[in-house]
Amino acid sequence: MTKAPTRIQQRNRAAILSAGLDVFSQFGFRGTTLDQIAEAAGLSKPNLLYYFPSKEAIHAALLERLLETWLDPLKALDAQGEPVEEIMAYVQRKLTMSRDYPRESRLFANEILQGAPRIGAILQDDLKTLVDEKAKIIQSWADAGRIAQVDPHHLIFSIWSLTQHYADFDVQVRAVLGGHDPFPDAAAHLETLFARMLKVEP
Repeated sequence: MTKAPTRIQQRNRAAILSAGLDVFSQFGFRGTTLDQIAEAAGLSKPNLLYYFPSKEAIHAALLERLLETWLDPLKALDAQGEPVEEIMAYVQRKLTMSRDYPRESRLFANEILQGAPRIGAILQDDLKTLVDEKAKIIQSWADAGRIAQVDPHHLIFSIWSLTQHYADFDVQVRAVLGGHDPFPDAAAHLETLFARMLKVEP
C-alpha cells in the first residue's frame, strides 16, 4: 500500500508546482532551470529533487493539471441550450480563465510557441475531437437559422485569441490602459462583438 503524503510533503509539492508555474510561464521551458524553481519554492535543490526528478517532470505535471481544466469551458457548450447564450457563456468562461489563470495561459502559450513538443499528441487527439464535436453543434445552429452563418472552427479560434490575449499580453494591455483592470470592459466589449457577429439578419 502506498503511504499517503504528509501535510509537509503536500505543501512542498504544491510550492514546487506553484513556483514552477511562475518560472515556466515567465522564462519558458528552455529558459527555466531547477535552481530557479527551487529558489522560487523556498526549497533546496536536493529537497526539490526528492519530489520531482527533473524539470521535465515538473513541467509535465503542470501541463497535465492544466489540460484537465483547459478544455472544460468548451466541454460545457450545450447543444440543447439557446445558441447565442451558449456561445456567449463560453466567451465569458474563457475570459474568466484568462483573468484567474494568467500563469497557466502563458505556460500553455509557451508550449504552443515551441511547437507543442510535450502535448502535440493531445492537441491532435483530445483537443481536435472536442473542437470538431462543438463545431458541428455550432454549424447545426447556423444551418437551422438560429445564429448567423459563421465558420465554426474559426469562431472558436477567434474566441481563444480574443480572450487569452488578456492573459498572454497582460503587461501590454495594462500599460496601454494606464494600469487599469481590463476585464470588466473586455467582458462588455466581447459580448457586443460576438452578439453582433451571431445575430441573424432579417
